[in-house]
Amino acid sequence: MKILRQADYRTMPWKNGGGETTEIVVSPPAASLDDFDWRISMARVKGDGPFSIFTGIDRTLSILNGQGMNLSIDGAAHTLTQDSAPLPFPADVPTTATLVDGAITDLNVMSRRGVVRHNVERVALTGTKTIATRGEDLVVFCDQGVISISGPGREQQARLETRDTLIEDNAHGAWVISGAMTVEKPSVIYVIRLRTL
Repeated sequence: MKILRQADYRTMPWKNGGGETTEIVVSPPAASLDDFDWRISMARVKGDGPFSIFTGIDRTLSILNGQGMNLSIDGAAHTLTQDSAPLPFPADVPTTATLVDGAITDLNVMSRRGVVRHNVERVALTGTKTIATRGEDLVVFCDQGVISISGPGREQQARLETRDTLIEDNAHGAWVISGAMTVEKPSVIYVIRLRTL
């Protein structure tokens, strides 16, 4: 089990040069934007414009804060807000974004098609959630609040604060996640599963 704190992340330019992204984790660890198997990042989007094209990549986008954005994905219209389910789509089709009302921060999960398959779930923790794992890589990103996580091993316990991340390679067994009692509103997490094909 590995814990990444918000201070551990690195910031770099977007592939198309239109802004900056904060890379949370990339696999393999030394991979560039052209040869990663999977990658998780956040971006602050301050204006309308096109997305970077990533050939052979599938992506899932979620809104972390802000009023959301309207997307045109290969000509199809989508509206994405903080309350929307994470939106999967190919990263190699023409995609443009129009902000609804001001800047937003998004969570971007990408994986190489035919190599890794990913799934992203947004969870508002009003109690305790149990995640069953069967050999996939597990990533838990704490978007809001403070959470505690207990894994199947006695030493697999962690506390995540806002924007911290837990990573477990080849996860097996049940993981129990709960929000801290001191948080007045539900903690919000993103559960990301990545399976090598």
